Amino acid sequence: MDYTVIARRFRPQAFGEVVGQEMVAQALRNAIAAGRVAHAYLFTGARGVGKTSMARILAKSLNCPNARNGDPCNQCDVCQSISAGHDVDVLEIDGASNRGIDDIRSLRSNVNVKSMRSRYKIYIIDEVHMLTKDAFNALLKTLEEPPPNVKFVFCTTEAQKLPDTILSRCQRFDFSTIEMAAIIERLRQIAEAEGVKVEPAALELVARRAAGSMRDSQSLFDQLLAFGGDSIAATDVLRLLGIASDDRLADLTDALVKRRRDKALELFDAALNSGAQLGEFVDQLLAYFRDLMVLAAGAKEIGLMSVSEEQRGVLSQQATAWGLQTCLAALQILAEAKARMKGISYGRALAELALVRISMLDDLENLSEMIQQLRSGKLPALFTVQAAARGESASSVSRVEGAVSGPAKAPHPDPLPTEYRGEREASAAAAPSLSGPDESQKKSDSEGSDRVIAAESVSVPAPTFPLEPGFEMDILAQVISNLSDMTKSHAKNITHLAISGPNHVVFTIPRSYHLSKQYLERPDQLGRLEKLVTRIVGRSVRVVLAVDESINAPSEAIPSAPKAGQSVEGGMRRLDLEHDPFVQKVIAVFGAKVIP
Repeated sequence: MDYTVIARRFRPQAFGEVVGQEMVAQALRNAIAAGRVAHAYLFTGARGVGKTSMARILAKSLNCPNARNGDPCNQCDVCQSISAGHDVDVLEIDGASNRGIDDIRSLRSNVNVKSMRSRYKIYIIDEVHMLTKDAFNALLKTLEEPPPNVKFVFCTTEAQKLPDTILSRCQRFDFSTIEMAAIIERLRQIAEAEGVKVEPAALELVARRAAGSMRDSQSLFDQLLAFGGDSIAATDVLRLLGIASDDRLADLTDALVKRRRDKALELFDAALNSGAQLGEFVDQLLAYFRDLMVLAAGAKEIGLMSVSEEQRGVLSQQATAWGLQTCLAALQILAEAKARMKGISYGRALAELALVRISMLDDLENLSEMIQQLRSGKLPALFTVQAAARGESASSVSRVEGAVSGPAKAPHPDPLPTEYRGEREASAAAAPSLSGPDESQKKSDSEGSDRVIAAESVSVPAPTFPLEPGFEMDILAQVISNLSDMTKSHAKNITHLAISGPNHVVFTIPRSYHLSKQYLERPDQLGRLEKLVTRIVGRSVRVVLAVDESINAPSEAIPSAPKAGQSVEGGMRRLDLEHDPFVQKVIAVFGAKVIP
């Protein structure tokens, strides 16, 4: 049996028989009845949605001597010859195989030849986007001013590839994909005409696989008739198409939601062993995750693409358990795996890797809640759990929470938070014994590093210093420590800060660092510095940048942030390398020495 026999035998023969394109059919019917037929039409849309069939129906309606209200009679010799595709006045041209300029020149030479027996000579060019640029240019003049008895109908799936000069000379009709319900109804009619008993679930599977293409659904249905005989069940469709059942998809996703990666891999293996093809199964999972995303986003009225409507309740529960953020992440992971599976021999390993990664996703919906807690000055529960796992006391956690809520109000506060000051004192006391660190010292340093990272991760605010003489270097150190990225690297080249007025400060940069000065003088960066200084000193301040012509480089390093072992000398906080525990570790491991 011919694979496409159903698609040929049940091709629409009138405007009313084209399923899913009622608006286009009505517009063409009215144009014919009113005598307002354009000289060129462009039919564009996905494959198998009725473009070429509509072009043939239009040709029959224009040339049929018995046409009534824009519809052909389909009984005369003209209608039957056009339907068969061998009418002398209706020429169907394949744009893919007749795409050169010589083919279009031949068309131009014959376009002025009068039609043999019909009113119009009609050219139907299928896949017109395949024509070359020169061919389009050769067709342009004929298309703009054709003879009065010539009509053009262009059909394409990729209208964006046509030149604008061609598009502007055609009446364009966009053919939409066909709804699943319409495809199911048409397949049911064909089954009745063929005398075949088909389960409704089988028709739904075929319609879902066709993805809005009527021709694809009819081709698959024709294959099913050859496979299943007089009775077709849903299991026949699953075996023929190499896809998994709705229950198997739901069970596999349920295992992923519950983070049972072992069960998910077992279900995946069972699906492949039962006949599901790898690529088709991954496509089904992609459609399933898409449905989860739609439901998690709250779009309850949109139809499902992966399973029947009977499974909507199961998908709703899974979407709620996962949350929108996790659904998006799972869909992205599987989509990337599908894209990488093309043309490789280890596609199954990539699919299994994607499933394991999806099963390891955390509850991403809690991220927004944690961010809100940080903004409100509260320490998220995650930090408390991690601190308890490291054996830290509740008092240490409360100290970090105090750092989050804001600095202590004191006349002259220490620039370091409470957590840092305690660690600085402990490091200074332990410094003489760091010539050869033992295991206990390593453990203490590791716990101290964890606490520093935890404090930095919650963005401890900068202390407040008065804008008075004697606090210039403290203010500068805090400015640098609270910057990041390129701004911080350029700000490290600032050597001095001077108070030039009640609300004015001057940052001085050596002349050899003029690029840093130019960068910091940009309006956005200068505004950033002014906001930061304003926050540190507690009042509005204007910042000015100046060049120090007397030096080529910073005379002394400005610390980016107060650290353990730091002392005050000459109105400036410097790093005491002799007692810094991290420097001592480097000396012990690499045999290095400190060079003043």
